[in-house]
Amino acid sequence: MTTSSPSLVPVRQGRLLLWAGLAIALTAVNLRTAVTGFTPLLAIIGSDLGFGVALAGLLGTVPAASFAVFGFLAPVVTRRFGLERTATVALGLTALSLLARAFSPTPLVLVLSTVLALAGIGAANVVIVPLVKAWFADRLALWTSLYLILMQTGQFIAPLLAVPVAEAATWRLSVGIWVVPAAVAAVVWLILAVKLPADHHAPAVATPAGARPRISRSSTVWGLVILFGMMSLSNYGIVTWVPAVLTDAGGSATLGGTMVALYSAWGMVAALVVPQLATRLANPFVVVVVCAIVLVAGYLGLVLSPLDGTWAWVCALGIGVSTFPLCMTLINRRTRSAQSASAVSGLVQGIGYGLAGFGPIGLGLLREATGSWSIPLLVLAATAVPGVIAGWFACRPRFVEDSVPTMYDTGQQPRP
Repeated sequence: MTTSSPSLVPVRQGRLLLWAGLAIALTAVNLRTAVTGFTPLLAIIGSDLGFGVALAGLLGTVPAASFAVFGFLAPVVTRRFGLERTATVALGLTALSLLARAFSPTPLVLVLSTVLALAGIGAANVVIVPLVKAWFADRLALWTSLYLILMQTGQFIAPLLAVPVAEAATWRLSVGIWVVPAAVAAVVWLILAVKLPADHHAPAVATPAGARPRISRSSTVWGLVILFGMMSLSNYGIVTWVPAVLTDAGGSATLGGTMVALYSAWGMVAALVVPQLATRLANPFVVVVVCAIVLVAGYLGLVLSPLDGTWAWVCALGIGVSTFPLCMTLINRRTRSAQSASAVSGLVQGIGYGLAGFGPIGLGLLREATGSWSIPLLVLAATAVPGVIAGWFACRPRFVEDSVPTMYDTGQQPRP
């Protein structure tokens, strides 16, 4: 049986708990602003720095790639330096890189600073999940909902401010304003990091030093990986190409933008409802099934009648990707310790965002090859099948640590 270290009891009380809550909230706000507050400005920035569509397209693929690569690396860092220290460095790197991006004199500096900023956010994406478990294990649903809502809020507000601020001042100010919340989050994590030992979240278990579960052998983990990957593939495909689907069918550009906003709004609803279901139901597989059915209905609606019932189809898509908050909640629900949650979060998000990065490109090529959006939309609908199969494994009520052998960091074989 895994238990928390007795030394954790006093440090989780009073002010430190408040600081941790504030830090998690500030981190959540920063998880998407560097992306959604930047992409609406690409044309303006390109005109100023002298780059075209090709580089703009590259910058559009950086987020998913960075989230994938640095999602893998984050758990390695947390094992050595601890959750709070990793969060401090991640948010600090993001703040400094966003500042460099705001003052970029050339396209090369713009690209490099963007990669570094999203590297920090990629690590923060992973670390925030075990941090919620470490500090608020008794209120997982509440804090998962809270951080997801704040993430969605930042994702929604940043693009609304981007162009108006750029037009009123400069694009550099519009990009640079997001340095402030990232820097504040880094400072709050630093306050916690200097007060706590790096290993204060380590579980007290009767195992040799350096022993850790091999999560890659868990069917639960791979269920989460594939479920998250299929959801991410849909999400990036929808955000990237639904406006084009509608305009190709004769709709206006305004309609496309409005539908993306409507789609994003459902993320707020999912963040409120799904974590509650995931913590109250022993096996929330029904959520996966319902989401899959509704998601397929949305895709088929866009194939058969894109301009009649558009609102209904987009709402269906918004509901269908509600497996995102489900995965984030299950990472904590299916692990016993913050360390295991960090490792699972890194694997799930690393592979998941890696798959998502191929989605927009692959779907675009499929559209060019077939001459219509029907086949790309049907391919996206088909991803619901592996998603449901994976969801069955992910939702089973069992702990990751109980279903995998324990290996030693020193390279020894599994314990008998």
